[in-house]
Parts: sequence; C-alpha cells; structure tokens
Amino acid sequence: MISRLLTAIDRVRPPVQASAHCDLPCGVYDPAQARIEAESVKGIQEKYQGSDDPVFKQRAVLIKEERADLVKHHLWVLWTDYFKPNHLEGYPDLHEKFWTATKLAGDAKKSTDPTQGQQLLDAIAEIDRIFWETKKA
Repeated sequence: MISRLLTAIDRVRPPVQASAHCDLPCGVYDPAQARIEAESVKGIQEKYQGSDDPVFKQRAVLIKEERADLVKHHLWVLWTDYFKPNHLEGYPDLHEKFWTATKLAGDAKKSTDPTQGQQLLDAIAEIDRIFWETKKA
C-alpha cells in the first residue's frame, strides 16, 4: 500500500532537478586547508633545522611527510571537485599551477629546507588567488 501511495505521489510531483558548480553547493572548498598543512610543513622544516636531537628530527620528518601528503590531498580535491573546464578559459595555466604545487608537496617529503616549504606556500598562494577570483565570478 505504501509503495502504491509513493508511486502515485511521484506521478503527480514533477522531479526536482538540482545543479551545482561543484559536488556540493559551493562553500565547502577552500585552499586554506592546503595552505595550513603547507605552513606546518615549513614550520617543521624550520624546527628540524634548529634541533640537534636525532629523535626529534626523526619524528619531525615523519610528521612533515604526513602533512605534505595532506597538502597533495587538499590540492587534488580542489583540482578535481571545484575547478571545472570553463576555469581553464580564464586561467589557461591552471593545470601547470596545480602540477607545480603538487610536485612541490611531494618534494617537501624529501626536503628539510624551509626555503622549499616557502616555495610550496607560494605555489598554493597562486592557486588561492585564482580560487577566490573564480568564486567571485
């Protein structure tokens, strides 16, 4: 009986069609997540350089590698879920910017040099700028 009632309701009510720019209505994506993790990477690189404790340095490397993987994750989510082909019209180098930033996040796993961490932050800042320009549009 309930099945027949629901079928009758579906015939009367037109289907609702929803559309969104991204997987969910905007407001859930933000490059800040990648930036925060990249700031941790650079901070760990700085602390690593300032320490003589081998145990601390070992832990720092492990945590830095986890943070660098999270940077890559957050960048990939932005790239695959937020940015769409129409963004490439206004920003034809968007592929290159993401490729560079994710490569720098991978490089951070191998580096204890804070200048490398700053390069990662600079690359994310470029993506962040484009993100907010597209959000305003």
